[in-house]
Amino acid sequence: MSAQDQDPLIVKFTKVPVRLSYPSLFEAKAFGGGTDGAKPKFSAVFLLDKKRNAADIKAMQTAIAVAIREGLKGKHPGTDKICLKDGSAKEDTDGYGPDVMFVSASSETRPGVVDKDLTPLVSADGKPYAGCYVYATIRLWAQDNKWGKRVNATLRNVQFVKDGEPFGEKRVAPEDEFDAIEDDGEDLT
Repeated sequence: MSAQDQDPLIVKFTKVPVRLSYPSLFEAKAFGGGTDGAKPKFSAVFLLDKKRNAADIKAMQTAIAVAIREGLKGKHPGTDKICLKDGSAKEDTDGYGPDVMFVSASSETRPGVVDKDLTPLVSADGKPYAGCYVYATIRLWAQDNKWGKRVNATLRNVQFVKDGEPFGEKRVAPEDEFDAIEDDGEDLT
């Protein structure tokens, strides 16, 4: 058994794929556009189906309890200060709703991002993307500083598993918006 398997704060979504939302896996971005001086971070949100990912949700709840016990002296900071949230809070967002839970994770260092065969992926590969299915590993930690008390998740690794319906505005085909232009030598300006 590796040290990683013994760390009660590491949660692995590696049995049942989870959906990826709001990925920033290849380029670090500052929260809020960086206007508040926040450091740029790599980040992702993982959507857990309440039925299919029930074991993952239970593992998250167990790790949250450990983080609260060890890092916050057993004082729960409130559900709004925990990285695991109910999907009904974002019902109007693609992929979210009452049937899912979601966890936000970030890291100042780039996570490992690999394909099914463990080949490293880069942005130009076009995957993973918002809406696809992935495996992921995160590590929870308790924040107790001048910015407050919370239970956060550090993004560790992401593995592309399979395609899914992309989230966000769908691409519009150019032929649906333009007509072909015949080049008859006429000046179109």
